[in-house]
Amino acid sequence: MAILNELYIDGCWVPASDGARMEIIDPADEQVVDSVPIATEADLDRALDAAERAWRSWREVDAWSRSAVLRRIAVLLRERAPSIAEVLTEEQGKTLGESRGEILASADQFDWYADEARRIYGRVVDGHSRKVRMLVMRQPVGPVAAFTPWNFPALLPARKIAAAIAAGCSMVLKPAEEAPRTAMHLAQACHDAGLPAGVLNVVTGVPAMVSAHLIRSDIIRKVSFTGSVPVGKIILDLCAEGIKPASMELGGHSPVLVFANSDVEHAAEICARGKFRNNGQVCIAASRFYVQESAAERFTARFVDVARGLHIGNGRDPETDVGPLSNLRRIEAAESLVFDAIEKGATVACGGARPEGFPKGFYYLPTVISGVDTTMRLMTEEPFCPVAPIATFTDLDDALAQANATPYGLAGYVFAEDTRTMFLASEGLDVGMVGVNQLVIATAELPFGGVRHSGFGREGGSEGIEAYTVTKYINLRL
Repeated sequence: MAILNELYIDGCWVPASDGARMEIIDPADEQVVDSVPIATEADLDRALDAAERAWRSWREVDAWSRSAVLRRIAVLLRERAPSIAEVLTEEQGKTLGESRGEILASADQFDWYADEARRIYGRVVDGHSRKVRMLVMRQPVGPVAAFTPWNFPALLPARKIAAAIAAGCSMVLKPAEEAPRTAMHLAQACHDAGLPAGVLNVVTGVPAMVSAHLIRSDIIRKVSFTGSVPVGKIILDLCAEGIKPASMELGGHSPVLVFANSDVEHAAEICARGKFRNNGQVCIAASRFYVQESAAERFTARFVDVARGLHIGNGRDPETDVGPLSNLRRIEAAESLVFDAIEKGATVACGGARPEGFPKGFYYLPTVISGVDTTMRLMTEEPFCPVAPIATFTDLDDALAQANATPYGLAGYVFAEDTRTMFLASEGLDVGMVGVNQLVIATAELPFGGVRHSGFGREGGSEGIEAYTVTKYINLRL
């Protein structure tokens, strides 16, 4: 497999114009494994110019031809999934199994939008007079600046790239500096599938400089961002300067409501395994567990059993269930949240420390905290780490009141057996997505996004392509 660690601009792999580079750290052992360029403003301008030129021609390519390119990208990603997964695990830390699954899910995005490229519909409206014809059509918005984080370095770029190029847009993508090479392999697959030069450009560098320069460019017509709420506010400020539309997929703190009439032990096992997937570094991770009082003891006991049984280690080890966190900041965040909870009266049911036997690497034990309340930061701040707080509720109204008590609104989950509770709880959660008796809800064919501080706009589904189009109304008098 080719080593991809340069800027991808106008169909070519090139170094930064001044030769500057930043190191990539393996979170499993803290060793430097590679480096990537630090783009200069001149490099970004070249990417912008390429995106502008390419968009002018790509938007004129018929939908069937765009669809064929997207389909070929999906095929290549599936063929290359094992090798790309190795890169992903090396720079992000998750297990190879999770990495392979992420590459395959990324291929699904391109497959889905291969179909959606041919289904960007308009309409004809009958007016007041037969002398008038009124048409509504959707056209590509233009060059897009996209920014993605490190927790899903393949899937999150794929969601943006696939929808944008399906709609006829070009893109300048800035992946996270911690895990950028996975996105470079996506770009290579696009290149090998026949995507014209300049339609996709990938740049790496200093986040604040890159984002400000790209968004302030008159070439950029649209911004798509996935990341934290504080950074999202900065991005929105930059968009406001140029009156540019934005899609924001921001943080979450997803509540889980477990009712006593559910299969409590089974729910606990699903919740524990789901919570610690990718070490809790998932925007829609189940991260606040509310259990009906009569079932709390059983739920907590099973949850702790599962957490204690998870094998911690290098993501390359097939025996590993939980690899390292992606960077030192996440360990420090976990330690801070746990310390705050203990200081305010919570109890550590398991974990709560770095594991023994790992002198290097960003490892933290899967942790369960009971006796939590709303005074604790763990219940009000997005944890993004393997720390699971468990609280209790009395009835549906109490559960919803606690679940909706944060400004986040990305996802929520319900475990119940009776249809009435399933519906009322799902409707009452103030979130963009709900899973019932399951935690796996992200899929290419359905819309992904949140409300309130968790952002706006949707990725995936038929809604996902609309974000990369503008509506034009034409009134013809015969």
